[in-house]
Amino acid sequence: MPENDPAEFRPGARKRAASSSSSSSRWLLAVLLMLLVGGGAWWWYRSQTVPQSVPPTVATDAPADMPPAPAPAPATAASGPRNPVDAIALPESALPALADADARVTTLLDELLGSKQVASFLQVDGFVRRFVATVDNLARSPAPSRLWPVQPAPQRFMVQGDASNPTIHPDNGARYTGFVLFAESIDMARAAKLYARLYPLFQQAYEELGYPGRYFNDRLVAVIDHLLQAPEPEGLVPVTLPEVKGEMQLTRPWAHYEFTDPQLEALSSGQKIMVRVGLVNERRLKAQLREFRSHVATNPALKK
Repeated sequence: MPENDPAEFRPGARKRAASSSSSSSRWLLAVLLMLLVGGGAWWWYRSQTVPQSVPPTVATDAPADMPPAPAPAPATAASGPRNPVDAIALPESALPALADADARVTTLLDELLGSKQVASFLQVDGFVRRFVATVDNLARSPAPSRLWPVQPAPQRFMVQGDASNPTIHPDNGARYTGFVLFAESIDMARAAKLYARLYPLFQQAYEELGYPGRYFNDRLVAVIDHLLQAPEPEGLVPVTLPEVKGEMQLTRPWAHYEFTDPQLEALSSGQKIMVRVGLVNERRLKAQLREFRSHVATNPALKK
């Protein structure tokens, strides 16, 4: 994505995605990784959210690379990464410049996942920057869908029940079954090694976001841990449409649903995604995240 200014990927530089009904991310970030991160979820969150202008919040009491909510505190000099990536695999010796890396990254993703899967699930233009910005945003409230490295999902978010008391439809989770199966087919050990081979590109993209002296792999491990802490509500999950004041009407009401439970609605973007894909899918995606984490969390003290 050489035509884009790296600043557009920084926290708060884009309009935030509404914490409303969602959309989903068909990807698992499968690729490279990682994180299946919220996996199928992002696919969902991407196609259903509506952007709103909201200034970013900055965390003041969280450790450097630990998520929850907003952006990490301003970067300070670090003595070294907590989770060295060279313990996974050594970086390629002749990587292209970040601005010119799309072709090389796409080729390697095709080798890992298959060209058909890559074309179906991923946005490969500016993939590294998209991936880094999205991972960094998942532990916050805003996670701008324009920056996601995934293709939008077909179909709409499904609800059931009376208009005054809707709940997420039990069949809504079936929308992500294909993606979950795709995520479960990924060789996490190979994905982690590919990530390590390309890591200098991810690290550069992370520093461009405004984190000199910080390490992207540490942020990745922290975000995975954050997603693994997502609640797992059982039974029907109530949602609601926000009140619209004035003459403007909702033209896409399915894109505006929010959780009725204030504790769920207060979750980060990534944790909301984990909840919205449905309990069965959430637990399966968490299993994939744990496996990927076992490869990228190289610090013995952080093993689980």
